Amino acid sequence: MKIKHPVTSSYSHAKSVRDQPSNKLDTTQTFPRGFYWGVATSAYQIEGAWNEDGKGTSIWDTYTHTPGKIKNNDTGDVANDHYHRYKEDVALMKDIGANAYRFSIAWPRIFPEGTGKPNPKGLDFYSRLVDELKGAGVEPFATLYHWDLPQTLQDKGGWRSREIPKAFGDYAGYMAEKLSDRVKHFFTINEFHTFVDMGYQGYESQVGGGTVTLEIAPGLKLPPAELNQIRHHAVLAHGFAVQAVRAQGKKNTKCGPAENINIAVPLIESSEHIKAAEVATRETNAPYLTVMLEGKYTEAYLKTTGKDAPKFTDDDLKIISAVVDFVGINVYRPSLYVVASNAPTGYQEVPFNASHPKMRSSWHVIGPESLYWAPKFVQSLWNAKEIYITENGCAADDKMAEDSKVYDTDRVMFLRNYLTQLQRATADGVPVKGYFQWSLMDNFEWSAGYGNRFGIIYVDFKTQKRTPKLSASFYRETIRCNAVA
Repeated sequence: MKIKHPVTSSYSHAKSVRDQPSNKLDTTQTFPRGFYWGVATSAYQIEGAWNEDGKGTSIWDTYTHTPGKIKNNDTGDVANDHYHRYKEDVALMKDIGANAYRFSIAWPRIFPEGTGKPNPKGLDFYSRLVDELKGAGVEPFATLYHWDLPQTLQDKGGWRSREIPKAFGDYAGYMAEKLSDRVKHFFTINEFHTFVDMGYQGYESQVGGGTVTLEIAPGLKLPPAELNQIRHHAVLAHGFAVQAVRAQGKKNTKCGPAENINIAVPLIESSEHIKAAEVATRETNAPYLTVMLEGKYTEAYLKTTGKDAPKFTDDDLKIISAVVDFVGINVYRPSLYVVASNAPTGYQEVPFNASHPKMRSSWHVIGPESLYWAPKFVQSLWNAKEIYITENGCAADDKMAEDSKVYDTDRVMFLRNYLTQLQRATADGVPVKGYFQWSLMDNFEWSAGYGNRFGIIYVDFKTQKRTPKLSASFYRETIRCNAVA
């Protein structure tokens, strides 16, 4: 699709929902025909087999093996043992009714040294996984980078080095060449904002009345100029990957980013407040999604960063803005609530009230309307013709009941409310083509270890037994009806 800016926005509201006879579905309440109902995971969080079959060490292997970095000193060494149990997991997807699966490929499993000679056993694993998915009627969507940088590349400077984007492009092209006969959708990089800002700076969060620093691998804290340059290298890597997938993928192979977009939600849905939220969405995504889809850094971003702004060339911007086929966005919560103002920015941020409801994760304030406005603004700002909700879900305090079932009522509540807002978006003509529930099953949740359960399938990590939760039943019925259950 060709990305343009600006685009005149249309803010029509969703059609009112009327009561319908129980034996007849109103088509305004359903999702579009051919909608992808998926589940999502990432390699380090579920695969295990961290040093098997020639896989190289990743920055997450190094980070989790450093005492004190992860809650309870948990690691992903075994995780869900998906590397050996992938057939069982694909069968669970099929049972839920999912027709799509977003998984990530571990870069060091393919190139143990980051570059050079590929590892045939690593490629074989993903090839077998893809075949299993296709055989089950589940469409594979591959993510090329979900944070597990080969440690050998980190030792050479990691994302601070301008050589990383080129190496990533080479890796992306190789995967497209080998898998695009069966995989037609490739996401380049997952959550630029998270892996850069939390990995190379960390940020302060208010938790339980105190302040904690949240960080992920490699756990560095760099000055602003270096951080901004890493941001630039990340989006440059995305551009190289898009070019490589285009060049080496088979016909009809599609490619795009998967970003945890900053979502500005209008507290009042009148035209001036909606416009303010749209402006805020563009500006707060300036280092990542905005530059990828517009081919330029915003004036406000360059002015704010000043002497610490990234160094770049016109050729860089052309590469970064390589035309994408779709835009993937991860949506969990509003990033900020806004109202219109007379300030130079045109908007005023409204803080979350202390009593604003949250899910289990301390950062996870609830805002179902974010799943309406996020894709709505991706369409209105950048004329996106194909949008995927690449992640949406929540952690919950899941426990196995005496009857050996998991009644995650809060997750069902979360999904029903968020999916209702997504249906509102598709009813308004926003081109959302698919939704990926995060996550298929409980897994290693980064710095929180195994304490935060995001899955719709419960995992006993001692026995590796998988048990579908109440939310899996809800999701199965939603998929069956192609409508919010």
